[in-house]
Amino acid sequence: MVFSSEIFLFLFLPSFLAAYYLTPTHLRSYTIVIGSYLFYAWWRVDFLGLLFATTVWVYVFARLIERNLESPRARWHLTVGIGGCLLVLAVFKYLNFFVDSIATLLGTTPEALGFHWRLILPIGISFYIFQSVSYLIDVYRRDTPATCSFIDLAAFKALFPQLIAGPILRFRDLADQFRYREHSLEKFADGTALFVVGLAKKVLIADSIAPLANAVFAADAPTADEAWLGAIAYMLQLYFDFSGYSNMACGLGLMIGFQFVRNFDAPYISRSITEFWRRWHISLSTWLRDYLYIPLGGSRLGGVRTYVNLLIVMMLGGLWHGANWTFVVWGTWHGSLLAVERATGWDRRAACYWYALPLTLLLVLIGWVAFRSDDMSRAFALYAGMLGFNGWGISPAMAISFTREATATMAIAAVLVCIEPRLRDGLQGDASWTIPSDGSVAARQSLVTPLAMLLLATVTVLKLADGTYSPFLYFQF
Repeated sequence: MVFSSEIFLFLFLPSFLAAYYLTPTHLRSYTIVIGSYLFYAWWRVDFLGLLFATTVWVYVFARLIERNLESPRARWHLTVGIGGCLLVLAVFKYLNFFVDSIATLLGTTPEALGFHWRLILPIGISFYIFQSVSYLIDVYRRDTPATCSFIDLAAFKALFPQLIAGPILRFRDLADQFRYREHSLEKFADGTALFVVGLAKKVLIADSIAPLANAVFAADAPTADEAWLGAIAYMLQLYFDFSGYSNMACGLGLMIGFQFVRNFDAPYISRSITEFWRRWHISLSTWLRDYLYIPLGGSRLGGVRTYVNLLIVMMLGGLWHGANWTFVVWGTWHGSLLAVERATGWDRRAACYWYALPLTLLLVLIGWVAFRSDDMSRAFALYAGMLGFNGWGISPAMAISFTREATATMAIAAVLVCIEPRLRDGLQGDASWTIPSDGSVAARQSLVTPLAMLLLATVTVLKLADGTYSPFLYFQF
């Protein structure tokens, strides 16, 4: 079940919200757990057991860590607890990748080695494993107490708005909200508006651009025009798809009283790669900083060690996205750029130069080509096309994918990327959904947002009903 589906919008969500608000306040975590488990089981019932088992494992070891904080056994419990979580991730996400890589090095196949399991990747596993690891570390660091309520922990881990594709939440940020959170009509309305905006990003923009990007990345030898347009199309598709999901997740959270962290902050207006990672997938970049970069020594151990740490962190961050060498290359690319910026001081001076923005976008675009490609040979075909090695122009076969709708949507998306901060500020400036009793101009202005959201929701649902199933891109991670 995905957010951008009729069954979610018109069956699951209304039913869940009705059940949630009819449930007594002190029992609402149970409603969250039941509803979230139903949401997850809609995909595969069997993998629901893995989510539950991980929750039990984390609950037990967090309690053991807290009970032994004054003893060396706490570190042992932390190691075993994290090791168990990472083992689950390694088996389901990386086992096939490592076996295939070893077979390739030996010049044979996994079948010839007698080891050719093809495990299905449980949806959302990367996100809920990272949540588990951060929770255990936070308990060990005394940043949060281990919760005594198994139901609250289960509700946190299974919370359906963020279960499938983030943001990567931390229990310490939501612990107080599980004990008490405010529910109000204004908060619910703000969540609804945020959800509608995210749904529109996904359905109206990302899904309209997707066929163009897919066609180019499937081509054997795209021309320069095709390669550049396809790469830009994917750059926009990925942003509107993933940021749209994050908007929907945060909006759904607000509907039931939770305040999630912002996951995107207009990343395509960044003037350096360093700034880009402060704005893109914020919950992941801060997780990598707090639980990997700083423990490795951060920038405290000298220049060379800092650059090595940046490279290691981004390589692992790339591998987190998927078991493919393309993600390792993408992570290495960004880690190298971060190290260069740190070494040259460009991350501090970039704002002074007009060309910093287009240069940053170009570097990000180059990385997205590897990120999107099925393998590096496909990525090199795109790079060759971008350099003009395959000629220029758009072939008749490719012209079918370059529809008027797709190209127009790309242009609109590019404009929205540029003015997004102003649009967001304008929406927040007209956040009131209540009508003043005096019937003044303010009353008419207060209707702008709900009417705009109603129109946007109507157009989006009509487009959704006319389209085909299109899963969120980050579901594969």
